[in-house]
Amino acid sequence: MGKAKKTRKIVEKRFAKMKTMISPSDPRIKAAKRAPPRKKKLEDPHKLKVNEAPQTSSALFFQYNTQLGPPYHILIDTNFINFSIKNKLDIIQNMMDCLYAKCIPYITDCVLGELEKLGQKYKVALRIIKDPRFERINCLHKGTYADDCLVQRVTQHKCYIVATNDKDLKRRIRKIPGVPIMYVAQHRYTIERMPDAYGAPKT
Repeated sequence: MGKAKKTRKIVEKRFAKMKTMISPSDPRIKAAKRAPPRKKKLEDPHKLKVNEAPQTSSALFFQYNTQLGPPYHILIDTNFINFSIKNKLDIIQNMMDCLYAKCIPYITDCVLGELEKLGQKYKVALRIIKDPRFERINCLHKGTYADDCLVQRVTQHKCYIVATNDKDLKRRIRKIPGVPIMYVAQHRYTIERMPDAYGAPKT
């Protein structure tokens, strides 16, 4: 018996007992102090139901993006720069080799902020993006989370191609119609969803 009591005490110590509270509408409470039962709101069957749908961009004709065309405006993510350095790729030259047209790379304040936070290890990346050929875009929102910034910018303006190797960001951008994705694969740049977006014949 003593052993059973001991084990019960150990169990009680391990799992703290929760403080039980009586419900305000409990019948044991006096009627005067008891909370009245909540009434469910009845929906009017004749009321019109309004479904709010996001407004589609005027730049899109189905999946075809009318705003895409040379010179291409490319939003660059932090890890795309790092992958390019790792694979020893010149960003602007390889972009032009990939798209066969003039490309203007854009760097947002968030991407610059992320690279600055990474410290001395990524000083080469910082030096590359401070090149005058890279255009700067000022961010008006709080924080320096580049993924949200790029997704928001691409949703509002459909004239950009997003350059990233981030799987999560790619997944988010694939949900936005008419936005191609550029990434590093097999030591060169590859473009995804470009035929659908730009209206070129599929190969």
